Amino acid sequence: MRRVILAVTGTIAGLVALLSFKSHVPSIPVAATTGGSGGSSSSSSSSSSSSSSSASGGQTTTVPGEFPQGSLASKLSAGETAVDGKAANTAYGPVQIQLIEQNSKIVKVAVLVQPANTLHDIQIGAFAFPKLISETLAAQNGKIDAVSGASYTSAGYIQSLQSALDKHAL
Repeated sequence: MRRVILAVTGTIAGLVALLSFKSHVPSIPVAATTGGSGGSSSSSSSSSSSSSSSASGGQTTTVPGEFPQGSLASKLSAGETAVDGKAANTAYGPVQIQLIEQNSKIVKVAVLVQPANTLHDIQIGAFAFPKLISETLAAQNGKIDAVSGASYTSAGYIQSLQSALDKHAL
């Protein structure tokens, strides 16, 4: 009988300790990881087809996932056109992309705004955006698959992509 009481008491104490555990999430400066969702640039960029007020001032930065972030409008070659999609609100924050098209073909995609409230948001973006961008370049339309483990981010990307495609009617 005493063993049962000790086992139950130990189990309850262990559960209380486990449920009261608070993990530490290291804070990362936003300016070091994102180029468009609250960056510190004071200049503003505008292209003939840009409708974004949150573009990152023409600066393109790269985050650990190696995908372009920020407006590519200032780096256009001859015959290229920049089209900004509408910012799509997701459960974790807005997602907005920019397409660069040349001769009615998508040649580049940049992420203007991404969720960056926590380290986890940034890790998901670094994992998902390169896959979504490569699928976009291969498919040349908005009919791409979502990335497993990044459902909300993928849905926001696809929604912003479709709005950019609708604007320019590729």
